[in-house]
Amino acid sequence: MRLVYNSLHDEVAVLLRDQIFAGTLAPGSFIDEAALCASLKISRTPLREALKVLSAEGLVRHEPRRGSFVNEVTEQDLDEIFPVIALLEGRCAFEAARNASDADIAALDTLHERLEKHARARRINDYYATNFAIHEAIISLANNRWLAQVIADLRKILKLARLQQLHAPGRLEQSLSEHLAIYAALRARDCEGADAAMRTHLTRQREALRELARTQKSRLLA
Repeated sequence: MRLVYNSLHDEVAVLLRDQIFAGTLAPGSFIDEAALCASLKISRTPLREALKVLSAEGLVRHEPRRGSFVNEVTEQDLDEIFPVIALLEGRCAFEAARNASDADIAALDTLHERLEKHARARRINDYYATNFAIHEAIISLANNRWLAQVIADLRKILKLARLQQLHAPGRLEQSLSEHLAIYAALRARDCEGADAAMRTHLTRQREALRELARTQKSRLLA
């Protein structure tokens, strides 16, 4: 029997997920099923199956007699997620340090050179993109599909928050320093050091976000 992977509800789920991450469907917003069915020219069945997928990912919630809404990420959610993702990505760094070949380290060297250039030029969007590529490379080097899957699921939730921690004062320089510490441990094949450095990096991300939220709130109240 031939399996069909690109079913209609999968395509709808991809479309809605992209709209959520782009902010077209904003956090907390109502998902108008009738309007979506009309605009996408589909029936309710594939749409509702797609919403079940997004609900399982934590991106959408269903409220009885009210309908579906895009989930919102609270400060408490961030406090609970960051320690978990720090442990998971720390373990990825541990396994990456153990698995990395000389060619892998050379590829990471290129990425870190690019990261430093973006940091010096204060090109924050480019820094974010390279930062993401480095994290993805480390996860790939860990070669543990279970770690990769859980991290990917948690990242989807964090993406809802549209996090901008590099805008916190001094965070860009601090982030670069943390990345270089992770890379030094990977290059030295120091598994424990890579684990600790990655956990520190993710923990400080949360601290920077907390400080940024506090600063923004103070400005609103001023």
